[in-house]
Amino acid sequence: MSEPPTTDQDVTRPLTRPVPPADGLRRVASAVLGDLRAVDGALYAAVAATPTPTLDRALRRLSHTADHSKISFAIAGALALSGSRPRRAALVGVGAIAVASASANLLGKRLVRRARPDREAARVTMDRHVPMPTSASFPSGHTASAVAFATAVGTVLPAASVPLGALAGAVGYSRVHTGVHYPGDVAAGAVLGIASAATALAVATAYLPASYALGRMRFPRRS
Repeated sequence: MSEPPTTDQDVTRPLTRPVPPADGLRRVASAVLGDLRAVDGALYAAVAATPTPTLDRALRRLSHTADHSKISFAIAGALALSGSRPRRAALVGVGAIAVASASANLLGKRLVRRARPDREAARVTMDRHVPMPTSASFPSGHTASAVAFATAVGTVLPAASVPLGALAGAVGYSRVHTGVHYPGDVAAGAVLGIASAATALAVATAYLPASYALGRMRFPRRS
């Protein structure tokens, strides 16, 4: 039997099918995400493996005290008793916490569903332990709320921006130090907190009465 003749079309046909552009982008994105997860895990392991006995208990207490934004609400209460501008700052700060908390817990965690770190496998010392939350890990709600409050209040009261920013940073780091979050969760929470503060500030500017409008204060005229 004779073999079928070979045509020019058969010779020039590619041996492999070209990858569609969308598939190529998905592969690149998947590879980048894999690398970022590897870096995230390595940073978490490095924090867990670094002995810091002087800081362990202090950061554990800070992380626990920051549950449900108790620190921020206490500061907001003190500001509310301190005059018109601090009261305005407290109001916007509490609004920013509400936006951040809802965004992190009702949207972010439900969409991403990232598992919590394996604290035992990483050998996080018991002196650092706080209760491991049952919710998803991404993003960090503690960080989102703390950064949202610090950003919103600091915008209205610039003198408070540095101490509140430092406090928010410490709260975020404490969540990694105690082993309940990856660094990437905290970074995402910080970004979400800034966006939440911007939303609260925009709403306050648009809807609060003129006496509460950001950047403006009414003073009685002296006769």
